[in-house]
Amino acid sequence: MKKPIGLWQLMGFAVTALGGTLLHFLYDWFGENKWIALFSGVNESTWEHMKLLFWPMVVYAIIQSFFFRDRNDFWCIKLKGILLGLILIPVIFYTYNGVIGKSPDWINIVIFFVAASITYIYETSLFNKELSKCNSPKLAIATLCIIGILFMIFTFVPPKIGIFRDPLSGTYGI
Repeated sequence: MKKPIGLWQLMGFAVTALGGTLLHFLYDWFGENKWIALFSGVNESTWEHMKLLFWPMVVYAIIQSFFFRDRNDFWCIKLKGILLGLILIPVIFYTYNGVIGKSPDWINIVIFFVAASITYIYETSLFNKELSKCNSPKLAIATLCIIGILFMIFTFVPPKIGIFRDPLSGTYGI
């Protein structure tokens, strides 16, 4: 029986949208707790907004993976989708700001939702194909783990480059 991919992906988008929104505020709500900082946004930098997309997508992918065990390409598709979302956020943000100038907060929110929706549409197209080539699902999982570790490390010791800079305070990380 064919799994209802579209429904799974729509639920994934909802989880990512809701989860990312909650993660945006969680650090402040929990009194700037350092453990919460590992997974939530700690400032308004582009990097921290990428983190808001990454963690809900990974959590949802873990849950979804139990229902897609028959898809050897599952983790490769998820890696491709998550990487696309992580690339789209800065590309759209910096393109928009380069053309228009400083963006209002509501545009930044729209960018997050647009990146998430394009990501899930892309994943859906990959799932709807016959099994795609995936030489190493374990390598895809390891890559996602490395990205997660980088999000954690760069929360506390970010490089001093623009993507990590909070445009409101001019600071980096916590």
